[in-house]
Amino acid sequence: MGRGADVPDGRGRTGLDRVGRDLTGNPDVVVRDVEVTSDGWHVLRRTTYDRRRSDGTWTTESRETYDRGNGATVLLHDPDRGTVLLTRQFRFPAYVNGHPDGLLLEAAAGLLDADDPETAARRETEEELGVRIRGPLVQAFDAFMSPGSVTERLHCFVGRYSPADRVHDGGGVAAEGEDIEVVELPLAQALGMVDDGRIRDGKTIMLLQWLALRERAHRG
Repeated sequence: MGRGADVPDGRGRTGLDRVGRDLTGNPDVVVRDVEVTSDGWHVLRRTTYDRRRSDGTWTTESRETYDRGNGATVLLHDPDRGTVLLTRQFRFPAYVNGHPDGLLLEAAAGLLDADDPETAARRETEEELGVRIRGPLVQAFDAFMSPGSVTERLHCFVGRYSPADRVHDGGGVAAEGEDIEVVELPLAQALGMVDDGRIRDGKTIMLLQWLALRERAHRG
């Protein structure tokens, strides 16, 4: 036991070691132990479980999972002008792993916190892009972005915008240290930037390709 288990961690949380112990959806997996190995802003756990393999034999496995909560992302598209609205921001994990400057072009995104996915998508769009979405959002898909180690489930939306929907300059929440540039591009140019590697963020690539396929289907 320890911080985040029976003793509150830095964010006042307890019971972090109980996540996963009550899973019953897969009879071939029995959780034996959950250990909190890091209780920073997000949570790292080591879970030990028994798993029945496809040949019927049982094996004991241990896996680390990084729990940062679930998120929502939204690609804004102006069909009248053929443009999309993206963010550019510094991502140290990308920078330390070979990206030239760590500045990634991305669809607006954020953690759900206490909100439902659509509410979170609208919140992040207004905070990061300065756009208040007045119409409906289409949920394109949701996806586990790195299921080998990260628990996050990302809810992916596409929405329409126009210049009249801008309510401020965007840029993110300064109090949270966000320093975000708003970038408007023709959809065709954004797709070309996927091809040549200038757009390398996974969720953004998926949403751009989803939108391109939908546009092609409507034209056909």
